[in-house]
Amino acid sequence: MKMIFDLFKGRTDERPDDVKGIRHALLQFIKQTLQKAEGGEGANIKGLSIYINCTAAERQVYEAAVYTDNPDLLKSEIQRISDDYSLDLPGNWTLALTFEEAFPDEAVVMPNLPAALFVKTDTHFVKQQATAYVKALSGTTLKPSYLLNSDGGKYNIGRDEKAQSDMGYFRTNHIAFPSESSDERNRYISREHAHIEWNKNLAKFMIFADEGGIPPRNKVKLRSALTEKIVKLHATQIGQELAEGDQIILGESVVLEFSYQPQSHE
Repeated sequence: MKMIFDLFKGRTDERPDDVKGIRHALLQFIKQTLQKAEGGEGANIKGLSIYINCTAAERQVYEAAVYTDNPDLLKSEIQRISDDYSLDLPGNWTLALTFEEAFPDEAVVMPNLPAALFVKTDTHFVKQQATAYVKALSGTTLKPSYLLNSDGGKYNIGRDEKAQSDMGYFRTNHIAFPSESSDERNRYISREHAHIEWNKNLAKFMIFADEGGIPPRNKVKLRSALTEKIVKLHATQIGQELAEGDQIILGESVVLEFSYQPQSHE
């Protein structure tokens, strides 16, 4: 216990600039904030959201500090702190990392790092809104790019703007690949291929496969811009979080790019 206590000793007004120093300061801040949350009881905590708004030059150091390539490592360290200090985090709490976004008003801002922490409970949650953009890198869509809003509901992706499903009903594809296009790649897009929607709990946009986008039909894959790993979507109920620069691969050759940065020709 003494070693853990020593870990969290030291000045809090000095700004660290290396990976270990940033991680140390962040964990200390999380511990102190959790001790105040819910009157010292963590059982009502649903999740933690860490917001980092560093410069482009600092980005790589901060990503390493919070293990962006494996966020479970940071979650494990926070859980260990919770156990050592009897903060009683529940077993199903979630952790979200967000870069390059304004801090929500509800978040607690760190005094010595460009970071903030939000502790989510049933009665305390970020009323967060977001805007994102999608454009085709290959394949031809009706519009050069598409604007997504967190309060816009479900954004369907598929062949043709008005498409009749196998069940007979018609659906509107908000991100549409027209059949009459001379682009041969559009032929491999299903009428009900995928959709994107906002997840309020995670405060993230997510991509889901629809009936036409799961095996053995045309596929949906997600390529992470950060890790370059490719994840295949195998079920309609399980989505994948979207991050800056991620690529959504539809079929074998159609690629959409997801971004929080405004695109030309919206």
